Amino acid sequence: MKYILIALVVVFGLRSEAQVGAGDAACEAVVDTSGKQLQAGHNYYIVSAVRGFTRCGKYECLNVEGLSLASIGESCPLDVVVEQKSFGLPLSFSPVDPNQSVVRLSTDLNIMFCTDRTSCAEYSPVWKLDASQGHWFVTTGGSEGNPGWKTINNWFKIEKCDRAYRIVYCPSVCPSSKHLCKDVGIFVDQNGNRRLALSDLPFKVQFQQANSN
Repeated sequence: MKYILIALVVVFGLRSEAQVGAGDAACEAVVDTSGKQLQAGHNYYIVSAVRGFTRCGKYECLNVEGLSLASIGESCPLDVVVEQKSFGLPLSFSPVDPNQSVVRLSTDLNIMFCTDRTSCAEYSPVWKLDASQGHWFVTTGGSEGNPGWKTINNWFKIEKCDRAYRIVYCPSVCPSSKHLCKDVGIFVDQNGNRRLALSDLPFKVQFQQANSN
């Protein structure tokens, strides 16, 4: 009997450690390119994790891709696009828990642009999904907070992807809301616009702190 009890203690101890480990992984903080934890409400550039150098006249310059806004199809709201040779526009993150000051993996959050340079002032800069054009595109005009079915298209998560990160749509803000889980990738339309959209191939990104926090 003594040996059975010891075995049970060991088994349950190992299971508890595994559960704690899994919880710790889920609660791991996202870090920026300088190794600092992402802070909710601070400004960052979301840039491609794949970088290189290209010829700029007589000199070489960093070939970076960032996220920006563009009017595609309908004039408003503006859609989220990948802009080449640019850090794009700054963005911020708002976790589902308003008391959470650090952005963590696998946590529902709103993503929003932090700029007044927009021709669609009547629409919010918060990301949301829209399927009216035949694909699940990332656009703007979402609402911040208020988790539930009415805002289900406004919530995203950040996950690890190799040595970088990926943004996913897999909301868990309300019971049984995991009706769709997909990576956010790049869709190139007939006009060459590189739009953010749900995809089987993730857009690997890093987060670089912007100066205007």
